[in-house]
Amino acid sequence: MCIKKHLLLVLITAVGLAISACAPNARILKDAGGIKGDKGGPTAALSFTRFPDIPLPSGADINVEKTLIFGSGESWFGRLVLSTSHGTFAMFDFFKQKLPEFGWREITSVRAATSVLTFSRRNRIATIQIVGRRLRGAESTITVSPQDVAQPPPGSAPALPPPVNRVR
Repeated sequence: MCIKKHLLLVLITAVGLAISACAPNARILKDAGGIKGDKGGPTAALSFTRFPDIPLPSGADINVEKTLIFGSGESWFGRLVLSTSHGTFAMFDFFKQKLPEFGWREITSVRAATSVLTFSRRNRIATIQIVGRRLRGAESTITVSPQDVAQPPPGSAPALPPPVNRVR
């Protein structure tokens, strides 16, 4: 009887590991400093994980099912979803410290159970939402979109309407 319980436990563990191995994630090949020009390695994987204007934490995986990217280089936009073994506060501190090193200017941030950071760079806005995962680590959703250039930059005075010439 005891052998059957152990066999069942081993079988359940094996099935659980097999299912988790099928998760749709792509390993990021470079560490937290961002991805600089790499002369070697698999170019297909590097081109998929290349975001030259966003710092990527070490050991992060891209959730392929939730990620949707348009464009490339420093003009990409869309949603990039990262899963890490780092906690939510560590990820918050990472993005808050590293994004300005990549030319992003912080607009606002909120550290909470679901943390949110918003940055601007040139004509794009990045919003990062960080939530804890069930077992351990955090999931960071980075949404980058073009900034509406018709709107004044955050913190500036609203544009005044043109003067009205009245003829009597």
